[in-house]
Amino acid sequence: MTRPIVRRAIRALGLLLLAGLLAVPAARAQVRIGDLTRRTGDVPRRLAGYGLVTGLDGTGDRSFGGVNTTTPTVRSVVNLLRRFGIEVPPEHLRLRNVAAVTVTAEISPYLRAGGRFEVQVAALGDATSLRGGVLWITPLVTDPDQAPIATAQGPVQVAAAAGAGTVRLGERRANSARIPSGGVVEVESAAAPLEPRLLLRQPDLGTAGRIAAAINRTFGAGSAAVEDPGAITLAVPGAAANAAGQDRLAENALGTFLAAVDTLRVDPVEPARIVIDGREGTVVAGGDVRIRPAVVSHHGITLEIGPAAPAGAATEGLVHVAAGSPVQSVAAGLHAAGARPDEVAAIFSALEAAGALDAEVSVR
Repeated sequence: MTRPIVRRAIRALGLLLLAGLLAVPAARAQVRIGDLTRRTGDVPRRLAGYGLVTGLDGTGDRSFGGVNTTTPTVRSVVNLLRRFGIEVPPEHLRLRNVAAVTVTAEISPYLRAGGRFEVQVAALGDATSLRGGVLWITPLVTDPDQAPIATAQGPVQVAAAAGAGTVRLGERRANSARIPSGGVVEVESAAAPLEPRLLLRQPDLGTAGRIAAAINRTFGAGSAAVEDPGAITLAVPGAAANAAGQDRLAENALGTFLAAVDTLRVDPVEPARIVIDGREGTVVAGGDVRIRPAVVSHHGITLEIGPAAPAGAATEGLVHVAAGSPVQSVAAGLHAAGARPDEVAAIFSALEAAGALDAEVSVR
């Protein structure tokens, strides 16, 4: 008799615990202020250069060289390489194991001499694959008229093919690659001094207000003030007490204060934004975006959003989605109906224009 009672008690206790878990709302993930903001003057430096990838297995440039080595394409590439300090005779460009490439990178303005960074490599001509190649040492500049401040070299890494049976497709996409830690800063540039000011990576008035409130709660009222949706002005505690001629001390205090501010956590405002990849058809929605009733017809596909529509149903170009459904339901229905990436982007743009969703639609 006692065992059934014990089982019922355990079952009842389990149901109570489950009900308690369901009753407690999920805690929103807080984000460091340092991940939401950047410093004044923290503008990344973009580097570019032209170089050669050698050691290819017959997959290099085809149109370069040949019978006539004075074609406009050959001359332009030779001139570009010469401008960046690389002399290559036109007849050498006929080698199928060499490819002319562009080299690009984006680095922090605070990266000092000797610091390493990743570089991106892309074929300049008609090379079919950079797989197995090595980038010859390439000067990198911030402007073609300026002296190089960094160099890049090393074996390139190409993304693996999608799988068996798609090797040719993978090779077709292998004319771009990356070199992790392939770049090295050679010349330091003067970085902008620290300022008591934070800039939001994604300007938003609500998020700026929450950041300022978190700083004021921790360091005292008046430590932070919202300047506009993209900027917050800071006041270093005790900075006014610093005597004249103690600039170095004030600078150290500012750096310590900014580092402490970075560690604070806030609940950012979730932006209502929809980003669509126009080539792949990938749809990413930020925030709780819901769809209101609407009808969109585009290239043989009709999207109906209404109260009586079965969510996610798609038949012969007709897609039914219930009003109030999330963006994922609409995207799934369009994909099930065979909509192409450009059609998905056009339909979501039409929904935004018609006022059927309160979100910014961005097509990339």
